[in-house]
Amino acid sequence: MTEKTALTPATHTAPPARFSHGVRKGNILQVAGQVGFLPAVEGQGPAVAGPTLREQTLQTFANVKAILEEGGATWDDVMMMRVYLTDVDHFAEMNAIYNQYFEDQDLKAPAAARTTVYVGLPAGLLIEIDALAVLD
Repeated sequence: MTEKTALTPATHTAPPARFSHGVRKGNILQVAGQVGFLPAVEGQGPAVAGPTLREQTLQTFANVKAILEEGGATWDDVMMMRVYLTDVDHFAEMNAIYNQYFEDQDLKAPAAARTTVYVGLPAGLLIEIDALAVLD
């Protein structure tokens, strides 16, 4: 049986509860929900990238990507993404940011499947994203 490996990139602080930012087992890598926190600074608490959906979405993508890379994956390995928004009115803007971001990634494989839902997040956070990757 393949062991699970917890993934915490240097850019991330320790999770606030007993979970991992990402876990890899065999060729499966699950990225836990990530938000728009800036890279960790020792001795300081998490800081949000900015108040706008754009700032937070781009930082959230960077945080997901850091975990994918820590586990040996790329965006091309992602099979499923879930996007959690706090406001239904952000859907069109998020789609525009999402589409541009992935156009800029020069994906070799088709884009991942995606689900978007609306949730409550801690104050100041507008978006959370998780991802499931399968490596060759």
